[in-house]
Amino acid sequence: MTDRRTELAENLARVEERIAAACAAAGRAREDVTLIVVTKTYPASDVRILAELGVRHVAENRDQDAAPKAAACADLDLTWHFVGQLQTNKVRSVAGYAQVVQSVDRLKLVSALSSAAVRAERELDCLLQVALDAEAGERGERGGVAPEGVEELAAAVDDAPGLRLRGLMTVAPLAGPYAGRQRAAFERLMEFSSHLRVNRPAANMVSAGMSADLEDAVAAGATHVRIGTAVLGVRPRLG
Repeated sequence: MTDRRTELAENLARVEERIAAACAAAGRAREDVTLIVVTKTYPASDVRILAELGVRHVAENRDQDAAPKAAACADLDLTWHFVGQLQTNKVRSVAGYAQVVQSVDRLKLVSALSSAAVRAERELDCLLQVALDAEAGERGERGGVAPEGVEELAAAVDDAPGLRLRGLMTVAPLAGPYAGRQRAAFERLMEFSSHLRVNRPAANMVSAGMSADLEDAVAAGATHVRIGTAVLGVRPRLG
């Protein structure tokens, strides 16, 4: 455990240095960017170490992994983000532990999340996942609504009991015009965010950037970066 704590502390320090440097280069304050550590495939013991090291935001992308981990860490002061493609049959479980669902990408999911949130007597913060590789009416290869569908989806969240629209999320696309152009992709997301905030000033979260491209995300204006490998390392999947 001591070795793992040392490893995570060193990795976290390196990531913190990268974020701080990226903020400085972009003329932004460090506190403008929130680090979310993506703990998928890693055990609850790692989450506990991260909490001891000061991490307050963690993310998961599979409910079957996340639910028991969140339960095991229920005593910790953490904000849990769900960032994976979400099936409607998992919504009730996710609504029980996640404070933020970053992967809202279709009307059916909005309805399901709203029903689950009301049933659980909770309010869920929602980010719309924008797919920059999707044609109108289609979903992205890695989930997400096409840009043309953002306003309709935002309006649905606005009207959904138990849900609060907090902003936008994207994953750098592997195909299409933005493939290999992370900075351009994140800058495009910021344009959508600016449009969204005209009538919804509270929807000011922009979640973009991962271990390989966090600098591009910070330069573009992201408020949240989702970092997994750079903090936790590359290890075989557990379980």
